[in-house]
Amino acid sequence: MVDSRTYEFEGTSPSIDDEASVSGDAILVGDVEVAAEASVWPGVVLRGDVGPVRVGQGTHVGDNATLHAATLEERVMVGHGAVLNEAVVETGALVGFNATLNTDATVGAGSIVAAGTVIPDEYEIPPESFVRGVPAEVTPLAETGIDPEEIFEEFSSGAYTDLARRHGDLFE
Repeated sequence: MVDSRTYEFEGTSPSIDDEASVSGDAILVGDVEVAAEASVWPGVVLRGDVGPVRVGQGTHVGDNATLHAATLEERVMVGHGAVLNEAVVETGALVGFNATLNTDATVGAGSIVAAGTVIPDEYEIPPESFVRGVPAEVTPLAETGIDPEEIFEEFSSGAYTDLARRHGDLFE
């Protein structure tokens, strides 16, 4: 049976772990890997044509996000409508709704990128930072009063994994 979500590009087809949840309304092209316990929600585009797209274990990509040649390490949350172009998001980071990460941007482990933030080309966000604005401004999380564990508990990967499993038909 042909998987209508996935498209080969120059001999390379997407790979979805059996324990991942990928919506039938997402599109995966070329060199894309989705790891176990990850979820890819409706309207997401993962395009691995000029470079690979990697979605790490326990990582969740919200509705209508677009990743082009981007890497998401483990336990990453990407909000609805985010755009990542040739960017890297390290373990345990959260990218807010409609944020934009431009070419060669890196978000350090445990960081939070606020909704609507625009991260310029080749920008490196240090680990455990809070990032917001257009263009992005970085503040160490320790200086913000924001409790990243509380935020991750609220939007935890485990809760999203469970939610994806409860959706049934959306991910078959």
